[in-house]
Amino acid sequence: MLAAIAHNLLRAAGILAAGGLGKARGATIRTQIINLAARVSCHARHITLHLPLRWPWQQAWDNLFTATHPPPV
Repeated sequence: MLAAIAHNLLRAAGILAAGGLGKARGATIRTQIINLAARVSCHARHITLHLPLRWPWQQAWDNLFTATHPPPV
């Protein structure tokens, strides 16, 4: 049951990220979008995620983040 939920969430993430990830396999989505080498820093109660420079899947990750965390009203 949990495997089916995880599969469906990966497929939804691939579609929201757009590009070539809409029809990508789960392993590809995990490698390119979910397992990313980033640095997390905390300053003055704000959490900052430092993404790698010249990361080839930056636009797909931005699309997924924007779709799941819309800007505040």
